[in-house]
Amino acid sequence: MHELDFSATLLARQQRLAQNLSANSLDHAVINPGPTLTYLTGLSFHLMERPVVAFFSAGGQPALVLPELETAKLSGLPGDFHPFAYGEDPAAWLAVFRKAAEFAGLDGSVVGVEPARLRFLELSYLQDAAPTARFVSAAQPLADLRICKDAQEIDAMRRAVQIAQQALQAVLPMIGPGVTERQVASELVIQLFRAGSQTELPFAPIVASGPNSANPHAVPSNRPLQTGDLLVIDWGASADGYISDLTRTFAIGGASPEYQRVAKLVKQANQSGRDAAGPGVPAEAVDWAARRLIAEAGYGEYFTHRTGHGIGMEGHEEPYIREGNRLILQSGMAFTVEPGIYLPGRGGVRIEDNVVVTATGAECLSDLPRELIVLG
Repeated sequence: MHELDFSATLLARQQRLAQNLSANSLDHAVINPGPTLTYLTGLSFHLMERPVVAFFSAGGQPALVLPELETAKLSGLPGDFHPFAYGEDPAAWLAVFRKAAEFAGLDGSVVGVEPARLRFLELSYLQDAAPTARFVSAAQPLADLRICKDAQEIDAMRRAVQIAQQALQAVLPMIGPGVTERQVASELVIQLFRAGSQTELPFAPIVASGPNSANPHAVPSNRPLQTGDLLVIDWGASADGYISDLTRTFAIGGASPEYQRVAKLVKQANQSGRDAAGPGVPAEAVDWAARRLIAEAGYGEYFTHRTGHGIGMEGHEEPYIREGNRLILQSGMAFTVEPGIYLPGRGGVRIEDNVVVTATGAECLSDLPRELIVLG
């Protein structure tokens, strides 16, 4: 996106935040480093011992507390931000927070925070700087900012999918009996970078074989792959700050009749979930479309997690594709569809794709084969 266009996009996002704050009876939002701050400002900071906090108001000038060594990042920052920089002496930091809080008018107001992001470190400074302010969760108004992606965001996710798929295809020839899970995971990370992923991956790849594949969030181990194993690979890439999150399952040397039957069932459930997605559809309807097939086949108790989660700048964000979530899907919402069957102590199958709701249905960004491919 052209620099001027991107600046206009960031300012529009800040304006939407101000509207969301007013609509939710919040006077301000304080946001520390993470996807939301990047989404609103284009700035990226690491969470570290030096606190960084942005102050946004329903009306008024935004402010930013940050270390002096980070102030060069403010060049070209869209919006009329007022910086409050501090040096290396922690004893002086509270005074800077107090100046920023006074400038923003925090004391005596209702201040929204990201409950899953704001640390005790930042909250302590904020509470000391504005002792009569009331700090409350702004999880929903902040999530509402990012839940519907625009064309540029979807393009970035599409590139992240393409990078991830290219990387896996480069790894498949090395997979066979005797290769360890960690060796596969290490090579996959290398290939992700070679294919063009940003160095901050959305998550460490899951490579789980044999009985380990029955654990949805297994960590790659030194277990060598064995003939007859199921092998689950869950991986993703990052492109322009947006992520992909995919899963495919393979058979090492061949698969038993039951494993073949389970893999076919999960593939059908994945297709059913993707087919159910579209504008005006409740999120839980996508979950049920995938879950119903598995339950009717007698494997319901072995599908142990929700059907999907939102993706974008984070690997897990709204909307969540689960039973009981009556959120109505809208154009631009992006999420995974990832049904699975996990047979304890034996093996598991999961097939995960990335889906974006369109004006007329849903687009699947990923297109790798979903069949149980035999390797080795």
